[in-house]
Amino acid sequence: MSLPAFRLTDSAGAMRVFPAGRAALLCFVKEDCPTCAMVYPLLVAAARVFGAAVEVMLIGQTADGNATLAAQYPGAPVVDDSALKVSFTYGIEAVPTLILAGADSAEQKKLVGFERESWRALFDEIAAVGGEPFTPDWAAFPAWLPGCGSKTEEPEIRERLEADARGERMRARTIEIPEAEDPFEFMFEQGLTDGLPVIPPTRERVARMLTSTARDPQEIVAIMPPNQAPATVEKIAINALMAGCRPEYLPVVLAAIEAVCDEAFNIHGINATTWGITPCLIVNGPVRKRLDINAGVNALGQGQRANATIGRAVKLALRNIGGAKPGGIEQATLGSPAKYTFCFAELEEGSPWPSLAIERGFAPGDDVVTCFAAEAPRFIADQGSRTARQLAASLGLAVEACMHPRLRPYGDAIMVICPEHAEVFRRDGWSKADLRARIQEVTARPLRELLRDAECGEGIDPHAFGPTGPNAAQLETRMPKFASPANIHIVVAGGAAGKFSAVLGGWGVTAGRTALVSRRI
Repeated sequence: MSLPAFRLTDSAGAMRVFPAGRAALLCFVKEDCPTCAMVYPLLVAAARVFGAAVEVMLIGQTADGNATLAAQYPGAPVVDDSALKVSFTYGIEAVPTLILAGADSAEQKKLVGFERESWRALFDEIAAVGGEPFTPDWAAFPAWLPGCGSKTEEPEIRERLEADARGERMRARTIEIPEAEDPFEFMFEQGLTDGLPVIPPTRERVARMLTSTARDPQEIVAIMPPNQAPATVEKIAINALMAGCRPEYLPVVLAAIEAVCDEAFNIHGINATTWGITPCLIVNGPVRKRLDINAGVNALGQGQRANATIGRAVKLALRNIGGAKPGGIEQATLGSPAKYTFCFAELEEGSPWPSLAIERGFAPGDDVVTCFAAEAPRFIADQGSRTARQLAASLGLAVEACMHPRLRPYGDAIMVICPEHAEVFRRDGWSKADLRARIQEVTARPLRELLRDAECGEGIDPHAFGPTGPNAAQLETRMPKFASPANIHIVVAGGAAGKFSAVLGGWGVTAGRTALVSRRI
């Protein structure tokens, strides 16, 4: 495979081109590296001896250092790579690095650092091609000496080079602001925040964020309502950065955006409804631990960067790409703190049951994010139930209040079972199906208790059964809270202490408004 071509100027002002139609020895160095300083005389001698047959290039990484080298060794003009584009393209991690390329520009040998016998063998090989003897005093050199870090590996420089390398693939408009202006205040003024400060998305930072995915920055991940705007990988990365995400979080955010923009999820309706729901992200699989997404103590609360910023990134993308802004398309009557961010992991190790992802058809070990249109958590205290049957009834009675005790059949909800409660179900051998059935059993009320009446104007409309309302038989028909047991989704999360579970209510009593959507990360 051919090495990348380049054109660089040497210290004499001449243009040096690779490939040059003959064998080449590319020597990447920097002036302040002690190992490079030791081998410069060898490289200068090699350029002099082999120059007629082999193109020898001393490729320097700093402008000042290159000038110093050129003054010390005028016989071997230093090629200027102070912009570091060639070093970056070649993946140089340490100097000195020597690469021998054939006349076809294919790499034949590569040496990093200094190992005397390897260097000797390389120069003997070049001498055989060049036809000139090369006999330095090898005994004067140490057997081995490590190199120094390449200039390309310095963090800020690496970010700049990543940005330059992706320059043609990054399309977002760059806004220059006056040096005296506070970038954080500028972001507020532009309406790009959720009311909290965001990280200014510089070109270098965005490029660094994009290093965590192999997807092209211009790939369209989803069409995002209400603006029907193309949400590209680059635009999502910008919002993930603004939210405070680490680069390794980006694949989770990308999968979540795919899920919330699925037609079945109905993100336009979720954003536009006056009910206070918002996307909730539940993460399953090994990625939970790899990214330290909290499933334990305070799993639904603050304090964990991954939870806070992944959920926030989705909300910022919906705002800044899709155009869903409070007071505009977002018209929630009261809203919810969960609208800032809502993301947690399932405590799979503490669950007596298959995980949410496995129930939804994924394989054990798959990394999965599931999106649910959720209210803020509603906590359920039960410190007295000792059997699974008691506890299931207690949880069922508590979830009757979702939206309103009289409103049914209710759609989807997620039961977040704490570890102490999960242990009760484990001990008694109860399955998720058992828990769902018990909830439906204890929440079943006769229709007569659920109708609107003079005492309470909320409930099932009697006129839905005709002008005279329901008949005697219908009045005694028992209606459980949920449309079906399948609408009760169950996960385990939370700290080891405390008999407090929670329910995440969904979007009311009309089936089909939204569905849970899962995506592999």
